Amino acid sequence: MNENKPFSFLAVDLGATSGRAILGTIKNDVLKIKEINRFPNPIIDVNEYLYWDLFYLYQQILKSLNEINQQKIDIHSLGIDTWGVDFVCFGNDGEPLRMPYSYRDIHTFGAPEKFFQKIPKEEVYKKTGIQIMNFNSLFQLATLKERNSSIYPVIDKILFMPDALSYLLTGKMVTEYTIASTSQMMNPYTKTFDTSLLKAVGLSEHNFAPLVFPGTPIGTLSDSVKQQTDAGDIPVIAVAGHDTASAVLATPAKDENFAYLSSGTWSLMGIESKEPIINEETFSLNFTNEGGADGSIRLLKNICGMWLIERCKIEWEKEKPVTYDEIVEEAEKTKPFTSFINPDAPCFAAPVSMINAIQTYCKETKQPIPHTMGEIARCIYESLAFRYKQVLTNLQKLADFPIETLHIIGGGSQNNMLNTFTANAIGMPVIAGPFEATAMGNILLQAKAAGLVQDKCQMREIVRNSVEIKTFTPHNTSLWDKHYNNYLKVYKEL
Repeated sequence: MNENKPFSFLAVDLGATSGRAILGTIKNDVLKIKEINRFPNPIIDVNEYLYWDLFYLYQQILKSLNEINQQKIDIHSLGIDTWGVDFVCFGNDGEPLRMPYSYRDIHTFGAPEKFFQKIPKEEVYKKTGIQIMNFNSLFQLATLKERNSSIYPVIDKILFMPDALSYLLTGKMVTEYTIASTSQMMNPYTKTFDTSLLKAVGLSEHNFAPLVFPGTPIGTLSDSVKQQTDAGDIPVIAVAGHDTASAVLATPAKDENFAYLSSGTWSLMGIESKEPIINEETFSLNFTNEGGADGSIRLLKNICGMWLIERCKIEWEKEKPVTYDEIVEEAEKTKPFTSFINPDAPCFAAPVSMINAIQTYCKETKQPIPHTMGEIARCIYESLAFRYKQVLTNLQKLADFPIETLHIIGGGSQNNMLNTFTANAIGMPVIAGPFEATAMGNILLQAKAAGLVQDKCQMREIVRNSVEIKTFTPHNTSLWDKHYNNYLKVYKEL
């Protein structure tokens, strides 16, 4: 391909609170991005069940294509990535049977323990290497079956969220590897579904579309989509459908001696491994082995991230509008090291009031109760930094290479205060950026499908050529170490 000719791609990046369509143009090994459309992704509460609005998301993709057309931009392809585990069930006529449940729906609480009566917890982990979390696809399906869901007997195909949206655009069904790997139904060694786990929830491999790997063309836009958007025969590419897999691909690392922290609604901290790491230690630490965009394994830990701040912000805005910068400013003015929480405590998963949940946690652990916006935000940010240290310490024991740097990518990488806290807490350099890592990884996989780039090393070089990154060096590490011990005293083991 002519390297002097620009190639444009559209990345549809859907997070658990918002979505965006990002135009990426590559020329001379430099990637430039431009936001085309940004929109909320609300959870819909209907009769005490929480859903995602599949057709709303589809309409937002069409809106993005219309905007591309109005700006007279020619795109080479588009790709979709989303959060993990959630899925859409389709009947044998190819129609969705129901809007997809959100992973935050409370009806899966306690589901793992019930499932382990069929297959022991240790065996489930050994088969999949996936962190035990109540909302994993396996437990969502087990809950549907146990509740005698009206749709369960007529499920023909199950498509994970990015694959379901790609299907609405093309009429072609696939199961992309990285998103399927989050389900707790896949063998990480063979990269295929585990038939015994499927059988336990009354399913088989026939209930899933053919498995494909990142960079595989799915099909072109359907006639219906083309009529609604005036688009041409644009290919839809199966990128790394799990947003974290796309984000990690865009980590601007120069070597392999690093850990990453994909920071958004969730914080996902991990390392890249050539093979799954599944043993008694990873089981006891509840680490996960998810599929990487290049076929590697992402050994990581899911950590509750900006969700804590996002939910508090909604409550604060009931009194007056507040920006994230203002939240940070208030936190900076507040006395440090006063109160800590375990960000992953179950009480923070889906509370009616996040502020009340934090205050109750502090009260029960006999700490000063934070009241002001600054006090609550400072408690969250310091606790996240200490939680990162806690997880990184375990990763250092598991990695077969020295971890010398932590790369923070995603929207949370723009929070300079949290980056500084994290560097101080872990005692090693933090490199922050790019904040649109997920969209960039999505775009680079489309570029690979187009033959424009060859491998992960070249992709990461393009990222380094394209973005300004910041380095945060640790300071006052002895002070942070002292208060880390205080954090551990009030940390409630899950």
